[in-house]
Amino acid sequence: MGHEAARKKSGVQGQLRGRVEARIPAPQHRRRGTAMSDGANSMWGGRFAGGVNAIMEAINASIGFDKRLFSQDIAGSRAHAAMLAAQGIVTEADQQAIDAGLAQVKAEIEAGNFEFKASLEDIHMNVEARLKQIIGEPAGRLHTARSRNDQVALDFRLWVREQCDAAIEGIDALMRAFLTQAEAGADWVMPGFTHLQTAQPVTWGHHMLAYVEMLARDKSRFQDARKRMNECPLGAAALAGTSFPIDRHATAAALGFDRPTANSLDSVSDRDFALEFLCASSICAMHLSRFAEELVIWSSAQFRFVRLSDAFSTGSSIMPQKKNPDAAELLRAKLGRILGATVALFTVMKGLALTYSKDMQEDKEQVFDAADNLMLGLAAMEGMVRDMSANTESLAIAAASGFSTATDLADWLVRALNLPFRDAHHVTGSLVKMAEDAGIDLPDLTLEQMQSVHSGITADVFDVLGVDNSVRSRVSYGGTAPDQVRLHVARWKEVLG
Repeated sequence: MGHEAARKKSGVQGQLRGRVEARIPAPQHRRRGTAMSDGANSMWGGRFAGGVNAIMEAINASIGFDKRLFSQDIAGSRAHAAMLAAQGIVTEADQQAIDAGLAQVKAEIEAGNFEFKASLEDIHMNVEARLKQIIGEPAGRLHTARSRNDQVALDFRLWVREQCDAAIEGIDALMRAFLTQAEAGADWVMPGFTHLQTAQPVTWGHHMLAYVEMLARDKSRFQDARKRMNECPLGAAALAGTSFPIDRHATAAALGFDRPTANSLDSVSDRDFALEFLCASSICAMHLSRFAEELVIWSSAQFRFVRLSDAFSTGSSIMPQKKNPDAAELLRAKLGRILGATVALFTVMKGLALTYSKDMQEDKEQVFDAADNLMLGLAAMEGMVRDMSANTESLAIAAASGFSTATDLADWLVRALNLPFRDAHHVTGSLVKMAEDAGIDLPDLTLEQMQSVHSGITADVFDVLGVDNSVRSRVSYGGTAPDQVRLHVARWKEVLG
């Protein structure tokens, strides 16, 4: 490399290092030309003499995001210490000191008085370092018979389990909001769409119940995922278990797990629980996004199906007449991030041989972001569903447009005249064309006009052509008839309690 090239490379690296150093806290113990005295490097003992530079510290440190795991980390440590004492691996006095010290650390973090250090890499080392400052030598015994590998697997699993519970609670609240709308609008007619074209009349309540069913499946996916993840990896140690006489069943029970994990290799390398959470979140987010899309369409001047209050709308900076469904639009975008997080974690995990690799440190940011956006989406959607009011007049007008009762006419021809459905379909199509050419709807055709297409048609046909008659006739289980809507509203109310 020439002198000029070397000079430019050094300059670029210097700029990069400067930018990185500006983003991370400068450790007070760092001195130029010397090893770190008590930071990240010292935990490796005498293996590495030199201190890591700022770039490596920025790559390696996870405390910026995994500090969210402090409660789970401390809970796992307290359970582990109690088990060690029960097994005679540490003394009761040491365990009591550790427990009291960890309680103090938790209180400091919750009060905002804890100093997180990037030099200590992660939440585990930050907690342990502070514990040592508080209680001294007994703190070093806490890590007996465990590794950061099973420690982080435990912390993360506990956190994701809690997020499953939160998602289930949020889904329940949103289901109740949709049920309120369904019950209120059991009789309100609106257009049902295929290809976003008017297809058949349905009821508002029936449409709301569609989302209740979707959300119920979402809830079941989180419930199933929670069952599978409810095994405790603590005690797997680095990857092979431990020679200490630990009681993994005791720690599993103390932390609310059904059982300990059965294979130490799988225990530390498994992130299926996070992937399942993300997959369930992605499907749920897709459902929320579909309704957000409907709200955007329905609140437009062209549809005017719903009104959203000012709480979930904004105006235009230049067009004073505008009322924009910003909350629904923002949700569509934010919910898309959940799918992105799912793909990202699959991409990280797909190429990893057993067992733990540092790549797996990149699992948490995606899951944290997805969980945050899912909970935001559920809360915001619940608010919008409870807030929105249906414009029943616009709904009814739209329900009657686009020859929406054509299928009812075809069904009547089959029932009343015993026509094969294909023949009935042809007759109905001819009548639709007649009405279209005349610029009127099917119910506006005269009996004589209808009989010109098929002589067997009687005046009874007009009993099925109105949209209200149409929806009342759809009495099959799961149909749109108001009685069916009320049946399923009652069923879901009983299920949800």
